[in-house]
Amino acid sequence: MLQFKKPEIEDKSWVDKCLSYAQSMNCEYTFGNIYVWSTAYSTTICKYNDFLMCRWGKGKDLQYSVPIGKGDFRDAVNRLIYDSKELGIKLRIYGVTANYKKLLDKYFPNQFSYIENDGFDDYIYSVEKMASLSGKKYHGKRNHITNFKKNNPNWSFETITRDNISECIKLHSEWISHHDDDSDYSFEFEAVLTAFENYEALNLVGGVIKIDNNAVAYTLGERQSNNLFVTHFEKAPADLQGAYPIINQEFTKNCLMEYEYVNREEDLGLDGLRRAKQSYYPEIRLKKSIAVYGG
Repeated sequence: MLQFKKPEIEDKSWVDKCLSYAQSMNCEYTFGNIYVWSTAYSTTICKYNDFLMCRWGKGKDLQYSVPIGKGDFRDAVNRLIYDSKELGIKLRIYGVTANYKKLLDKYFPNQFSYIENDGFDDYIYSVEKMASLSGKKYHGKRNHITNFKKNNPNWSFETITRDNISECIKLHSEWISHHDDDSDYSFEFEAVLTAFENYEALNLVGGVIKIDNNAVAYTLGERQSNNLFVTHFEKAPADLQGAYPIINQEFTKNCLMEYEYVNREEDLGLDGLRRAKQSYYPEIRLKKSIAVYGG
């Protein structure tokens, strides 16, 4: 049986090396994402030869990642098949993009079926377009930013450092307190706290907008590859006009111009989140499916 364990900061080096061979722009393929959400999703990881394997969930609800790394891909998938059999569960591989679907069908013809759910598509944008917001389709975004600057002349942008992390945490806590719906935000907040507690060790990059030196919006994420950045968190008051567009644009302009694309993750099938992500007109909607092994 494969030896899975809870991810630790010390695993970052070998995990990053495996992830450098990923044949996908999948937002899950960053160590920071794996690590900060490990409690929420009961994530465990395994090093098998030169492959990273992830497993999420408990009991009969376990799901695996595609083996990511270099070497014998067919052998690595066979190890997942054996591991799931030993646990008495059906092998389900989460987050399978087109490239990995081709590999699975090549080495295991007619042995996998695929479940689609567009709520788990990744939204991937052009960094240049997110920074400039030029053209008719971004007219509304530019108006919101103009109004924000007009109404808040004492606004400023800062990169996130140890000096302002506590302000970002306070902002996130206040954001939760103003949401009186039935959603459970505790898992996300725990992930955010883990991210900030390990900010330097995870090589995270973030930005914060302030008004009169008070934080009103923040965002953070990490490098996935030389041309792709993944944004993990972004928070601002819903009633502060222009707060989301300005943190988005300023962070892109100040921190992401070395990249070609930014992955802003999924919409999870939530209507409001979907409208917000679609309003920035993604360059790529990265389809991801669940591969189910049938033998």
